[in-house]
Amino acid sequence: MDTPPSEVTALLAQLSSGDRSVIERLMPLVYDELHRRASRFMRQERDYHTLQPTALVHETYLKLVQQREPNFKNRAHFYAVAAHLMRRILTDHARTRLASKRGGGLDPVPLEDAPQIRTDTPAGVLAVDDALRRLATFDARQEKIVEMRFFGGLTVEETAEVLGVSTRTVEREWTMARAWLYTQLRTQLAES
Repeated sequence: MDTPPSEVTALLAQLSSGDRSVIERLMPLVYDELHRRASRFMRQERDYHTLQPTALVHETYLKLVQQREPNFKNRAHFYAVAAHLMRRILTDHARTRLASKRGGGLDPVPLEDAPQIRTDTPAGVLAVDDALRRLATFDARQEKIVEMRFFGGLTVEETAEVLGVSTRTVEREWTMARAWLYTQLRTQLAES
């Protein structure tokens, strides 16, 4: 049975107003959706990734509810913040893995044999994160759209609700951001 979005929104409002007693009631209501979104994203990761969807959900949830002053406007906003945190967790995890293995365990590949940058490697996750940081310098909304859609699995409608724009705007900017990222990642690949 699906939980009505209004029930989740009501609990998030209580949490935002400082009522920490709702945390135990909130987790069962949002866990399945967070896990579904983490699983969808993790399917894009390599098979032997050391961080599993359940661990990603737990770490994300802890960060969500441990905020000093959480301010969740509604359910969609909560999932948008979760998407941002999932991105940060995966990026930090990739940095740690690359730091522990010189070169991230990757063998040098001649440029003509190089594959496209993939998000199923620590280097790929970092490449996407670096590109998103550059995108944010000139179009913060497009960066947020990519983060919510790609990392958080939010729908076009949920993303539009969080950003307070039309679904058409999200669709248009999602298309432009993906094209820009594709160009940036190909350029980055050619330079490495």
